Amino acid sequence: MKDDRLSAIRHYLFEKTSASIHEIAEAVGASLPTVRRDLLTLETEGAVHRTHGGARIADSAGIEAAFEVREQTCIAAKRAIGLTAYADLRPDMSVFLDAGTTVLQVARRIRMNPLPISVFTNCLAVAQVLTDIRDVQVTLLGGRLRSRNASVLGALAESMLDRLWFDQLFLGASTVGDDGCTYTMDEDEARLNEKMITRAARTTVLADASKFGQRATYQVTRLDDRLDLITDDSLASHWLDKLAQAGCRTRTVGFDADESAELDGDAA
Repeated sequence: MKDDRLSAIRHYLFEKTSASIHEIAEAVGASLPTVRRDLLTLETEGAVHRTHGGARIADSAGIEAAFEVREQTCIAAKRAIGLTAYADLRPDMSVFLDAGTTVLQVARRIRMNPLPISVFTNCLAVAQVLTDIRDVQVTLLGGRLRSRNASVLGALAESMLDRLWFDQLFLGASTVGDDGCTYTMDEDEARLNEKMITRAARTTVLADASKFGQRATYQVTRLDDRLDLITDDSLASHWLDKLAQAGCRTRTVGFDADESAELDGDAA
């Protein structure tokens, strides 16, 4: 029960950024003394900072929010990026979609406008979105289930990749560090993502501008001349210069938050 409540407080503050102790208590259905103790625990863990009369989420990329929370973060930008990535698909392609929330938007576009392709994924959400879609053949990797982001990881998943080859890989990023490398929170995920890159003719990283300038624990790959990148047009110019110098082929896309909101029903 306590772990569930701590998780609920983290997710609530992730969405709100900051809140009063009364708002938190109401959101998680706990008493004020209980929430005070929970906030002390979370602050000790580095997840939140207590403030006068409340708390705010810690300024750290080391906190990984739940998949469903992360999917809704910067959703308009993610949908625009997903639409641009979808436009790169052609009939009869073999495509790998990883477990990133921006990559999930590509799957949603395929569902809205199907084309005959073979989709491979390690993401349960992607497989679910594409279930029973005509002309789309879906293969889900086997392995250890990481419930935190609804993905399959581990040695079994890696061994399956050794026997596969993809025309296109769409790869997400938890963060993009100042060193120009993508990072993730999970060691097994980092290793699996590295293997994906070696099994694809073309790799396109999908990452909205909010991911840049942060660093998680495990490095995945450098954004260089081996990779393409699709991001949104709010990315700072110094990042575009850095990516160009590294040889990364970068496309930026604009987005309309109001128009994106109208798609909520279609994405369900």
